[in-house]
Amino acid sequence: MIFRFSILFTLLVLARPKTYVFAFSSNDTDQQALFSFKAFIKADPLGVLDSWNSSVHFCHWTGITCSRRRQRATVLDLSSLNLAGTLSPHLGNLSFLRTIYLNENNFHGSIPNEIGRLWRLRNLDLANNSFQGGFPANLLHCREVKYIDLEGNDLEGKLPTDFSSWSKLDVFVVMLNHFDGSIPPSIGNISSLRVLYLSSNNLVGEIPLELAHLAKLEDLDLTGNRFSGMVPLPLYNISSLSIVGLSENKFRGTLPSGLGFTQLPRLQQFYASNNSFTGPIPPSIANASNLVIFDITVNNITGPIPNILSSLPNLQILGLGQNPLGENMRPNDWSFFNSFVNCTNLNTLGLHESGLRGKLPSSIANLSITMEYLYLYGNHIYGSIPREIGNLVNMILLDIGDNFLTGSIPQSIGALSKLGRLDLRGNNISGLIPTSVSNFTQLVVLYLERNVLQGRIPTELFNISTLEQVSLANNRLIGVIHDEIMFLSHCVNLNLSQNLFTGPLPSSIGSLKHLAALDLSYNKLTGDIPATFGDCVMLEMLSLEGNLFKGKIPFTFKALKNLAYLDLSNNNITGGIPSFFVGFRQIIFLNLSHNKLEGEVPKEGPFSKVSSFSVVGNLELCGGIQALHFLACPEKVSRNKKKAFSLRIILVTVLVPLSILLACLALIYYRCRNSKKSNDPISVLKDDQYPKLSYQDLLLATNEFSPDNLIGEGRYASVYKGHLESVEHLVAVKVLNSEIRGANKTFLAECETLRNIRHRNLIKIITACSSIDFKGNDFKALVFEFMTNGSLESWLHPGPSYQRYERNLSLLQRLNISIDVALGVDYLHHHTHASIIHCDLKPSNILLDENFVARIGDFGLARFNFSTTTSDINQPQMSSTGVRGTVGYVPPEYGMFGEISAKGDVYSFGILLLEMFSGKRPTESSILTDNENNLHDFVKKALPQTVMDIVDPRIILDQEEHGMTVNPSYSRAGIEVCLRSIFEVGILCSEVTPGERIDISVAIKQLHVARDKLLQRR
Repeated sequence: MIFRFSILFTLLVLARPKTYVFAFSSNDTDQQALFSFKAFIKADPLGVLDSWNSSVHFCHWTGITCSRRRQRATVLDLSSLNLAGTLSPHLGNLSFLRTIYLNENNFHGSIPNEIGRLWRLRNLDLANNSFQGGFPANLLHCREVKYIDLEGNDLEGKLPTDFSSWSKLDVFVVMLNHFDGSIPPSIGNISSLRVLYLSSNNLVGEIPLELAHLAKLEDLDLTGNRFSGMVPLPLYNISSLSIVGLSENKFRGTLPSGLGFTQLPRLQQFYASNNSFTGPIPPSIANASNLVIFDITVNNITGPIPNILSSLPNLQILGLGQNPLGENMRPNDWSFFNSFVNCTNLNTLGLHESGLRGKLPSSIANLSITMEYLYLYGNHIYGSIPREIGNLVNMILLDIGDNFLTGSIPQSIGALSKLGRLDLRGNNISGLIPTSVSNFTQLVVLYLERNVLQGRIPTELFNISTLEQVSLANNRLIGVIHDEIMFLSHCVNLNLSQNLFTGPLPSSIGSLKHLAALDLSYNKLTGDIPATFGDCVMLEMLSLEGNLFKGKIPFTFKALKNLAYLDLSNNNITGGIPSFFVGFRQIIFLNLSHNKLEGEVPKEGPFSKVSSFSVVGNLELCGGIQALHFLACPEKVSRNKKKAFSLRIILVTVLVPLSILLACLALIYYRCRNSKKSNDPISVLKDDQYPKLSYQDLLLATNEFSPDNLIGEGRYASVYKGHLESVEHLVAVKVLNSEIRGANKTFLAECETLRNIRHRNLIKIITACSSIDFKGNDFKALVFEFMTNGSLESWLHPGPSYQRYERNLSLLQRLNISIDVALGVDYLHHHTHASIIHCDLKPSNILLDENFVARIGDFGLARFNFSTTTSDINQPQMSSTGVRGTVGYVPPEYGMFGEISAKGDVYSFGILLLEMFSGKRPTESSILTDNENNLHDFVKKALPQTVMDIVDPRIILDQEEHGMTVNPSYSRAGIEVCLRSIFEVGILCSEVTPGERIDISVAIKQLHVARDKLLQRR
């Protein structure tokens, strides 16, 4: 004690003034309050609070700033660190605190009332968390507060009625919550307020007149509430306002005549869409030289459109659509359009459904080169598309549909190489589809239906691999549908109906694996219906109505279990109604009418309700439900059935015992014959398509199994890169480690599985080798195609040799890979001769080719299931090998008993999906807390509000650097919606109880929807 006192005395005497203050720096109250704050944190994945310990003074802790004189905590800044937990009430003991930044985390629970004890508080940012409860009433005691941001939480109830105590308030943001009630008039007493964001709540009533007293207000956003009445005219007199958001409410009245000039002279952004405003567009808007965005879409604003908008050099977005602007305009008076030519920064122009009349002005080609989005659909525009349209080289979306355009589509349109959506439907456009469409390398949506286009579909159109939505319906197109249709590999909706196509359908139609809707009705197609339709397992709507198809309904249609609408009517189809239609649970309407079908109509499934099907016009049908009023099937059919049944009884009685006896003898003979031989995988792959390779061939191909060629190691095998001259490309050689118990069994299982499967998203086996090495030891190997981009594991969790963001998959790449994997699993479960359960889905078993197409590999643990129904393959089977798979991906029901089912693969896929988009391994310690036992719980807790907090940060970085959606204004929102959908699929797949998990086919559909949201153009 004396020693410590001596040191302190020496320091006080010898130290300079600032060191003198340091002697009194310790403050137990602040330290204990911060320790309490830390104790309420349940997850700290980045380890930012590791420095919060007694060995370091709290002023040096991460996120803490202290005052120099008193060494008291003045700033708590832990924003965007993925922290999770609740707020400790001891936060109120940090009495010198001036700033709290906890935004962009995963905090929940209520905001403690003790925060009102922080009378020095100036800045409070709790945005984008999951706080619940009402507005923190005690915050009114913090009279020094200048900045309050509670955006993006789950707060509810009323806003505080008395704002008078916040006389210094500068920014007040409570958008994206659930507040109701009206705007308290007392808010008008805060003379210092600059920013007021109340958007996306449930607020009602009229805007109080007192709001106009805010003389310093710059940003006002009331969007997305239920406000009504008229906007107080004095509000427009606040000269400092630059951003005004009134959209998506129930406001009425007219826009002020001096808008942008004497009223709101500093206006930059004005949003008033989706209201009930009336009257004309104020001509004074031409004086708003700072205007960047002006959106009054979906109101009752009348024309004419002022032709003096050329004085707005900064204008980027102009939304005037869905207003009756053409009512007061003279036909062909498009003088206003010429003024847009001088808006050199104009990016988006919306004039859709506005009653505009007249000839399409040639000045459309003179719009700014910055133009990206042009909406002119739903008007009364005629004339032709000028060939100078090719000048708009940055155009991403061009929609002139549902007008009266004539002429042909100019070849020059091909210069719009960035187009993502082209919509010319519902016009009178004639001529040929230009071959220059091949330049649309980013086109996703093409709508040309309801025109008078002639000629053949140019083969160049099939080369646009990005196309997902294509409609050429209701034209006069001729010729056959070529095999090249297979190149539309990402197409989801394809409509070629009501044309003059002839000839048979190509079998390559089965290559369109992603098709959800196909309409080929009312053409002159002939021949049999291709059996390859059975490969289009995603189909929900198929219409072949009104053609000349003949033959029977292909048995392969049995695989189309997602069908909701199937129309085969008005053809020449023969044979009976296939019995498998009875098992189609998704069918809403099945139309088989006006064909040449015969035999009995089923009574089950879709045939049990007359509203769900039609079979009229098939004169040879009988039976069915009573509502059909068909004749009963002839009695002789019943007698024949009885005779056949009797014959089957005799055959079963005599032949079954005999068959069993012969099978037993064959088994005994086989076991004796093979008792001294090891199992030979070549016998499993007994087919001329598999080349025969020796141990020496593989030794040379892999440079004597050099460590430099080693690309992977597992429990049962090692994988080497090799080059076989006979195959002429790189291969992967999987060499069995025969010393490991169970290795031979997994090896043979993989041979048997791979022999029976062929799919784009499954690894392709080239051959197997069973031989003796130079030391006389057994040697077994499998030879596969070499996957250039390695495993998914190496991309999700790159090793130390890569910088964190150097090896990364974009959001779209990850989504495409997840769909690829799901399609592969769906094929294994539902589309092989015997359903296959993989049992070990994980990133290291997903391989990527040069185009990042995913292939499922490693079938060493796979199991066959010879059941014939979907329900059967989901039934558990006892496994003799115990738990199958890898920790973290193994479904909980496998446990000690190893009950194998397709639902187990779905669980593994769900965990894989969550890992792909969160960037976290399922066994990662940061997600294993008291409240979260696994990756499923970790993600589920974040949905739906804080999805951006758990996403792999590399995805967000990639989006910010390269962008994905075509409209930057909506990119983050679109990405968030997409990610939320993906995580929800992962949650549904990885439910604890097998019965609660969705089927893999459902997961595929939902992932396609998520991708559509990501690529949404409008």
